[in-house]
Amino acid sequence: MRRPFAVAISCTLALCATNTLGAQQLVLSDAPDSVITNLVARLDLERYKATIKGLTQFGDRRQGTKRNRDAVDWIEAQLKSYGCAPTERLTYLWQPAPPRPRSTMAPGQAVGGGTLRGHRRRTSVNTDSLKQPDPRLRALDTEPTTPGERQEVYCTKIGSAHPDEMYIVGAHMDGIGWGEAANDDGSGTALVMELARVLSAPDVRTSRSIRFILWNNEESGLDGAVAYVAQRRALQGKENPARSRRYPEPRWLGMIQHDMMMFDHGMPRADSSVSREQRPEADVNIEFQSKSRMAAESQRLAWQFHRANERYARDYPASVGPHMTNTDSDPFKDLVPTISLRENERGTQIGAGWDPQWHQPTDLFVTYSDADFRLGLNAAQTTLAAIAELTAATLVK
Repeated sequence: MRRPFAVAISCTLALCATNTLGAQQLVLSDAPDSVITNLVARLDLERYKATIKGLTQFGDRRQGTKRNRDAVDWIEAQLKSYGCAPTERLTYLWQPAPPRPRSTMAPGQAVGGGTLRGHRRRTSVNTDSLKQPDPRLRALDTEPTTPGERQEVYCTKIGSAHPDEMYIVGAHMDGIGWGEAANDDGSGTALVMELARVLSAPDVRTSRSIRFILWNNEESGLDGAVAYVAQRRALQGKENPARSRRYPEPRWLGMIQHDMMMFDHGMPRADSSVSREQRPEADVNIEFQSKSRMAAESQRLAWQFHRANERYARDYPASVGPHMTNTDSDPFKDLVPTISLRENERGTQIGAGWDPQWHQPTDLFVTYSDADFRLGLNAAQTTLAAIAELTAATLVK
């Protein structure tokens, strides 16, 4: 039998933890829940792949281009077709940032913490169009970015009992590198869209709200997420119109980011080559930032997702790490419990060359095998299960 939502009845130390903002986080039960099992079963590998494939029709979706704007329109249409409402856009202006000073990190130290270990290969962003051998894709990715207005799209599942509180579930839809940005971050964007589809079904009800957002301008420096925090932070929990029980910006209970979900092929070899096959030890990495002001609350949220993975993910286990860095969760990390799901640690592994497709022309849909796509699907199962539990999802006739 499904355990009732603890906060709605009573909250004991055995069931709940309270963060510094006063939000109560539900600790996951020991046994699988029939409602959550049902919801997770609605995720499908072929649908996940098809959504990624749909995103790759727009090339690398570099911000400030027509292909990026077309991709935003396409994502919005898909969200509306799922019944995820309201569907809205955030508008902001983008100007190139001045050059950043060179890092003063100690040798061997990764961005965000951690230590680089073992063999490494050089990483960089491809800017050479001729490295893309496909003339159609090369032409599609040719238009350069220009400064100006930007938009990012989001939709919200309104909570039935607590519409004034929400979890933010996000991924960035823009990419770079003269490829298709299939993994970085088509894989995360498709994951968030699939969660929006499942949780927006007419028979799904959640006690708390969930916002599904597809950030823009991540590759230019997390600018879309920074703009969201700047515009929306002060609006949290404010009813508008008064006594309407409508909350344009419900109070943030947690932020969950998804970035590069599919590729975990292991450490580079001594010759800098990387295995073409998914490693047997591949896992869904769940990171929090141990140096943030919300470190304790974020760590607790990470372990809740870890438990959700143990109960509901089918193929790959999860691991928890303390070095979340360089993705759209960063602007939230000192404000609200914040985690990021990805295939492995951004600073100590991605930054050391574990992913040869990162920002390269080879980040194509055809590059990845079903083992890779299934890793992304298992991350979706993990997040869906945890969010369903945290928002007390139920099925109604």
